[in-house]
Amino acid sequence: MAAILGMGNPLLDISAEVTQETFDKYGLQPGNAILAEPKHAPLYDELAGKKDVKYIAGGATQNSIRVAQWMLQQPGMTAYMGCIGDDEFGKKLQDACKADGVQALYMIDKSTPTGKCAVTILDKERSLTTELSAANNYKASHLKEPAQMQVLEGAKIVYSAGFFITVSPESMDIASEKTVEKGTVYCLNLSAPFIVQVPPFRAQLEKLLPAVDYLFGNEDEARAYAEAVGWETKDVEFIATRLSLVPMKGGKPPRKVVITQGCDPTVVAIRGQVTKYPVIALPKDKLVDTNGAGDAFVGGFLAALAKGKD
Repeated sequence: MAAILGMGNPLLDISAEVTQETFDKYGLQPGNAILAEPKHAPLYDELAGKKDVKYIAGGATQNSIRVAQWMLQQPGMTAYMGCIGDDEFGKKLQDACKADGVQALYMIDKSTPTGKCAVTILDKERSLTTELSAANNYKASHLKEPAQMQVLEGAKIVYSAGFFITVSPESMDIASEKTVEKGTVYCLNLSAPFIVQVPPFRAQLEKLLPAVDYLFGNEDEARAYAEAVGWETKDVEFIATRLSLVPMKGGKPPRKVVITQGCDPTVVAIRGQVTKYPVIALPKDKLVDTNGAGDAFVGGFLAALAKGKD
């Protein structure tokens, strides 16, 4: 039985290096993640036409689950749910999970193509433009089916990136409540500034928060949250502290808020107390790109949690 369950938006990453001209043309920002608008439609074909294009099984939650699985080194320690299309991109995602030892429990939408993400890389910094397609059609009815519910009930740790809030808040409600009922761990990621800036998405995040044992994010997302709720501060430690003090429900232990800051120390707040953990900086010439960096961090963290570390 899987110890870690991820629920999110499965996407095929279409990744290539681009120029500043591409960023300007499509209004892209380094380090940002956005949902595609009609103006972004040609971007995917542009990337597909590049010599260095790579197709990578992606989606933030799926990335973290695959990393956790790789670190645990035992097949079947992780499971993943999301919606894909009945197509070649969907098959690539299924094959990637199978090869990695992740138990994939995909809902398959035969009428909609698998979601994709344009990963535009400029000076090693990535920008993400996501066309959700089938990923946007995940339904709580799939989670409620016996096979999926059995996995949810058996998992010690349940994780979703904040991006899943845009797709199936009902599924997140069910999963988070199940962790309260079972005394298991629910983990959530802020994921992107727009998740905390758009009022309905932020409302769902705040609804989930009392059940969230571990809240992840980076400094930009933390500051975007503070700005959105009118805290009038850019102090990451202060923001993490306040988020750690939002009351828990169902007798859960105090929340741990984990905010990464690139090569600067990672901030961890528990019960309003902050600890900073230094990061070993990677020399610039060793850095490939930043795509999936935060997802990999969470994957390693989840793997350690599954082994009983805190």
